[in-house]
Amino acid sequence: MLKKVFGSAVFGVEATTITVEVNTDTGIGYHLVGLPDNAIKESNYRIAAALQNNGYRIPGKKIIINMSPADLRKEGSAYDLTLAIGILASSKQIKDDDLERYIIMGELSLDGTLQPIKGALPIAVKARQEGFKGFILPSQNAKEAAIVDNLEVYGIDNIKQVIDFFDKGEPLVQTIVNTREEFEKNLDFPEHDFSDVRGQEGIKRCMEIAAAGGHNIILIGPPGAGKTMLAKRLPSILPPMTLHEALETTKIHSVVGRVKETGLMAQRPFRSPHHTISDVALVGGGAFPQPGEISLSHNGVLFLDELPEFKRGVLEVLRQPLEDREVTISRAKFTVTYPSSFMLVASMNPSPGGYFNDPNAPVTSSPAEMQRYLSKISGPLLDRIDIHIEVTPVPFEKLSEDRKGETSVDIRKRVTQARSIQTERFKESDAVHYNAQMSTKQIRKYCVLDDASKQLLKTAMERLNLSARAYDRILKVSRTIADLEGVEEVNGSHIGEAIQYRSLDRDGWLG
Repeated sequence: MLKKVFGSAVFGVEATTITVEVNTDTGIGYHLVGLPDNAIKESNYRIAAALQNNGYRIPGKKIIINMSPADLRKEGSAYDLTLAIGILASSKQIKDDDLERYIIMGELSLDGTLQPIKGALPIAVKARQEGFKGFILPSQNAKEAAIVDNLEVYGIDNIKQVIDFFDKGEPLVQTIVNTREEFEKNLDFPEHDFSDVRGQEGIKRCMEIAAAGGHNIILIGPPGAGKTMLAKRLPSILPPMTLHEALETTKIHSVVGRVKETGLMAQRPFRSPHHTISDVALVGGGAFPQPGEISLSHNGVLFLDELPEFKRGVLEVLRQPLEDREVTISRAKFTVTYPSSFMLVASMNPSPGGYFNDPNAPVTSSPAEMQRYLSKISGPLLDRIDIHIEVTPVPFEKLSEDRKGETSVDIRKRVTQARSIQTERFKESDAVHYNAQMSTKQIRKYCVLDDASKQLLKTAMERLNLSARAYDRILKVSRTIADLEGVEEVNGSHIGEAIQYRSLDRDGWLG
């Protein structure tokens, strides 16, 4: 007898409904077709043990299972429950009156308990779009899937619950989540706060500007100057996530199975990969493409500590995502796109020895060694970093002060206000939301300079040997400084401050 059950496959951050057709007939054999991977091919052993341990069995007949569309590669063990229920329905061991109204997914243990799956949120979104009544899945993923409204979500612990639901009509407990309430409940403030930072007032000001305009930033300083400490506190001053951003971010983390049982992610992600990371792990990809670190940083911060230690090829693959705010991975039969709108925060020593800009330490690196070290970072990558700032060690007097600095809450208020100005400014643009994303045309429109400001910028570029690539970056940062002050026009003081934040463009750094 032929029966149909429904599962789902995730490609990129979107799901595709999979129709599992199960046919039992006279004969002997178990045939699974439709491009399943090895994990799915091995499912018959898990299914057989799980059914036997719960009073059911795989019938001694010829079983043919087709996973449609048959030309789409399926992977993972999440189809165990789908296949098991299909086999039971096809062999008339359970009733199948409502079977086609549900998406059913879950990995089976040998005793029939369910293990969590990946991609529950995009699967739930697709199920609602296609008019399914409900989604049956492991209880660990229930809150994540229940974020989607107008879809009944049932979290289960054992296959016996699903069997009794279809065969005997025994009710399952529906998981209900108030998405707005869940979002606001999870908006707890980050654990790292700028009030913990002693001294470094100039650097904190620079971080505030970076957060306000969404500018990528690189911190240059000797070991122990506080670069990592400052970077970890940047998410605490970024504007709170919107519900739309939270859903986008949760979807990406759902695909790789990193959503906690609390469901919706309401904190901006902070990712800090080690410098030994491969380009595939950073950008995403693989035989079965998965999001990389830059996509897991979407709507948050990607921190690259000790930037010159990363392989040059790894750093170069960052260039396109930084420009386009998304990553496209192409394979012979399909293409997937992952969003990757993140703030890049990088840190580095100023020289191989680490103490080039430390006034209290001798310089131990030769000019040739410094040039080799700094040339590991290419000009095109630096083109995409708006702010370069030197970080020097904090004197003992500052470290020992009892007085705490300004809190992240206070800084965040100013940042949020500046972002709201930019949201209003770019409200008619779908691609631009804050100053760092401005095109050349928009820079000319929103960064109009008077004669005095133009002269100041010209003089600075000539005397400090600033490169041409610094010009637009200075104007973007100046626009953000003006927004923090709440003024419409960019003036000489804004230009003057922005010029300070181009350290690596000066003669003597990268040549």
